[in-house]
Order: sequence, then structure tokens, then C-alpha cells
Amino acid sequence: MNFSTRIIAAIDIGTNSIHMVVAKVSDSGFEVIAREKDNTRLGEGGGDMKILSPEAMERGIEALRHMRRVADAHRASVFAVATSAVREAKNSSDFVDRVANEAGIDIEVISGVEEARLIHLGVLQALPLSDKRSLLIDIGGGSTEVVIFDHTEELFVRSFKIGAVRLSNRFFPNGSTHPASVSSCSKFIASTVEPVKREVLKLGHEVAIVSSGTGETLARMCWMLTHDETPRSMNGVLFIAEELQQVTRMIALSTLVERSQLEGLDADRVDIILAGALILETLAESFAITSFMYCDYALREGVLLDAAQRLDPDVNNDLHNVAIQSARKLAERCDDDPSHSLKVAHLSCMLFDELSHLYELDPHHRLYLEAAAVLANVGLIVSHARHHLHTYYIVRNADLVGFTDHEIELIAQIARYHRKSEPKLQHAAFAALSETDQHAVRMLAAILRIAIGLDRTHDGRTTSVSVSQKNTSLQIALHGKKRADLDLNLYATQQRTALLADVFECTVTVAIAT
Repeated sequence: MNFSTRIIAAIDIGTNSIHMVVAKVSDSGFEVIAREKDNTRLGEGGGDMKILSPEAMERGIEALRHMRRVADAHRASVFAVATSAVREAKNSSDFVDRVANEAGIDIEVISGVEEARLIHLGVLQALPLSDKRSLLIDIGGGSTEVVIFDHTEELFVRSFKIGAVRLSNRFFPNGSTHPASVSSCSKFIASTVEPVKREVLKLGHEVAIVSSGTGETLARMCWMLTHDETPRSMNGVLFIAEELQQVTRMIALSTLVERSQLEGLDADRVDIILAGALILETLAESFAITSFMYCDYALREGVLLDAAQRLDPDVNNDLHNVAIQSARKLAERCDDDPSHSLKVAHLSCMLFDELSHLYELDPHHRLYLEAAAVLANVGLIVSHARHHLHTYYIVRNADLVGFTDHEIELIAQIARYHRKSEPKLQHAAFAALSETDQHAVRMLAAILRIAIGLDRTHDGRTTSVSVSQKNTSLQIALHGKKRADLDLNLYATQQRTALLADVFECTVTVAIAT
């Protein structure tokens, strides 16, 4: 199947509902061919969403079984992400394993920061924002993501544990609407975002965008204050803070039965809409927002575009650029010689490309290798001794965007094994990987070790590298500028060939190109 006819199903497993969009994707955009939604309420009940109840898990699994059948009917590649309800639950691995076994869907549990990046990616496809400083608010069931961006450049990214389901459980259980609870909820939201208020106000914004189901409901309710019917599409609909305040008061002063009669409010949101409205109203006040624009695209569309770029990296370089830029920012903070790391990353990718002509390498691994090369020395900020171990910890716990949690683990391990001992099963983190991932870590760490040797002088005098094969021998040739002394780089590279020879079951020789 060529890329122009690729079909992708993107699934967003949220706290309140599970959504799936199936689309034909091309390098010019995508055409939606099916949508599915199920209000599973994975985050229902008390306990601040620390446990997924058996009933919620059953609802989620059944919904995902159905979505898998729909995706299969369209012959779609399935990409599924889970957000705060699954992210925070102590029994999340039980749910993820059951979904894999019973619904045939592999779930990526993403961080709040990665969730925000994917929402941003989705929003960019739906609204013309390239020339405007934008503030994006996405109100989910368990968390609210806030992003300030200039087109593709993110200036501020935060995920707050304030969501429509979470706060409804806490302040309005069973639909209660005591006035004191409304005030308490608003104060809690304001105190949650207070630490970032000054930074948000300093960055400013020209347009404020709201996405998600809660955002759509509030936009529609505001619209119905002055119109007799809803527009054919809510995308791009504007409403002002005063209209939001009016709608919030209407919701707060009504019982659940009365609320169900309010214009523009879906019946399945009557019990959580008050918390959602208070979140948006309080953020509007805290961040000096006077008007909003609703965006119809959000996380699932971001997952769709992200998946398309992963399946065919040549289609769009945005994913690569975002991911590597995130790695570079971390390196700039922690690495005492980031320019050397960038040279090593460049040589690593050259080596990977050369080897891919001889062996069947997964093209996605190239990005992991590049990121690991950029980040290999971030552990130096802790100490030089055993800095490879510090590197693993720093990378594993960094908020790298553009990567899934599993990919960050692989990158952290590749970077960890750039020096000293080779990967071995006595190391718990390495032993926890699948055999396929263990092989990938060994191979990419082997390439990284060679690339580090190629720039032992830290000055870029090795400008390129070529690889040839003769029988069972790999021959690596260093290329440099005229009259450049490559002897030290040659020696350092020769000392780092053992793991590569072991991975490819061959002998490795290194020489200066003639």
C-alpha cells in the first residue's frame, strides 16, 4: 500500500470517553471515513482516579473491541493512546494488558506533556494560526492541558490535574450543586494554576482556543444564547468570556433535571459540565482571556497525524524536528559540549544509513539513535564518573516531546550504553525489554559507540563515514578534510568495534579513506 492510500485509525482513551477516528491519510492532509465514540467514564468514582474499577475496565474493553472491528473493516493501522485515567491508575498495566489480549489493541500511555503536544498538532490542522501567538486549552475528564505556541514552536506546555470528571467526583458527587462547592471548586482551580499565571500573562496571546468535548459543549451553549439553531460545524466558532460566565451561572443554578433542558447541552454531560465550565471560566480569569475560538480537532487528530508521520517519515519532517529539538534543549541544559554530541548524532545517522544498505534496519530506529546520540552526555551535569548511568536516569525522567514513553525508555538505554559495559541481562531495565527491543538497543548502542570514536577530537575533523562489506567483514572508512590528522579518531573508533561486530556477527575493520 503506498502512502497516498494509507488508512489509519487513531484512538483516544480518555477519562470520560473513548474516541476513534478512521481516516485516509496523504501528504496533503486526511479524509475522515469513520468516527466512533463511547462514554466509558474510565475515571468514574472517588479516590482521585487512583484505581480503574472493574466495571469501568469492562466498559472500556468492550468499547475497544468494537472499535477494533470497525478499524479492521476499513483495513486500518491502529494507533491508540491513553491519558490521565489510565496514566494515573495503579492498576493501569492490568487494563493495558487486557486490551492487548482481548481487543487486540496496543495502548501507548502518554504523559501530560506529550498529550499537549499531540493536541497542538491536531489543532494546527484545523485552524489558520500560523501568524498568531495562540493559547490553547483542552479540558479533558482527568486533566487540562495548556499550550502557548507560535505555529509549531511551543513556548509553554503544562498539564494540570483538573478535569471535568475528576473535579465532578471531588466537588459535585452525584450531581450535587451546593453554592459552597461551586466556590470551593473555583478556588481550587485558581490555586492550581497560580504558579504559572505570571509566565502565561508575560507570554501573552492573540487568540485563545478551546478544544475537546467540554469545550465544544460550552461553545455551543454560548452560541445558543444569541442564536436559534446550532451551526453545521462548530469549528472556528467564537464566544466571549461574558457569555461563558452567563452559561456557567445557568448551569450552577440548575438541578440535573433542569440542566438537561438547557440549549446546547448533551444529556451525557449534565453531571460533569459544571466542573468543566468552572475550569474554563477560572482559566479565562487567571490568564486574562476575553474571547475563545473552538477547535474541532484535538488529541485524536493529533495522534492521526503523528501516526502518519511515523509510518512514513519522509511525508513530513515536523515530528522529527519536534522530537530532536526537544532532545537538543535537554542537551543544552546538561551537556558540557553539546556541539560534540550533535556531531556524533550526525555521524551516527550516516553510519545507520550506510548499514541500512547492507542490512534490513527499521527506519524508525534512526530517530531513536539520533536522539540518544544528542543526549548521551547529559549525565555529565551530575558527575563525569559513571555519567552514562546518570544519563539513563535523566533521559528516562525528562519530558521529551515527540516520543512515546516506550520510545523514551529505548532512547535512555541506547544512551546509557554509549560507553563502559555492554547491554546484559543482569541489568534489570535491559532484561525487562522484549527480545526485539533488546536487539535494537544493542545494535543502536553499537553504532553510537563507533560514532563517538569518529569524533574523539571533538572538533568535527571526521566529516563523513562510509561502510563496505567483504565476505564476513565490515570495513568502516573515515573521511576528513584535506591534511586533517585523523589518527586519534581512527584509534578511538578501532577501540569501540566489539559490540558492532557481535551484533552483526562479523569482523569490523576501520581505516582512513584514501
